[in-house]
Amino acid sequence: MAQDDMKTIDQLNDEADIAADYLEGLLDIADYEGDIELGVRNNRPMVQIVADDDTDIKHLIGRNGEVVDALQQLTRLAVQQKTGERSHLILDVDGFLKRKRQHLRDIALDAIDEVRETGEPVSLKPMNSFERKVVHDVVRDEGLRSRSHGEEPHRCVTVYLKASATEEDDEEYED
Repeated sequence: MAQDDMKTIDQLNDEADIAADYLEGLLDIADYEGDIELGVRNNRPMVQIVADDDTDIKHLIGRNGEVVDALQQLTRLAVQQKTGERSHLILDVDGFLKRKRQHLRDIALDAIDEVRETGEPVSLKPMNSFERKVVHDVVRDEGLRSRSHGEEPHRCVTVYLKASATEEDDEEYED
């Protein structure tokens, strides 16, 4: 399937079901209690692991989200193995992504305030593609420009006033 082709809601739901089965197996092996909630958001399958007693579930997040990121990659591979197509599935554990998005939004808004006050570009610390996308979206919504630069894993976002952004910057927006 070409990257530009949109998957049907049935295909996205199938991916979420495959992911849920895979994650239930992992939870059983780890002997963790957790419920799995499925959905589709922004044309991407979404799977969330939630629990009443979050003591064990916190281990699935890890320090700075490293474990949940790894679980997401493994789950995407499991889905790809079953479907034959790459998945853009999003995995969340105990609301971690919501908290992370809010934190990134705060960082982006602080940078925007600084750019508006000084007129100078502000570069943020290196971020992964998910984090950069959140920042780019906030910056765009606030009427400024941003671009990603650098090489992974040291790729970062710089925020500019619109007047400071060049056509080249606009081209680099996409990660």
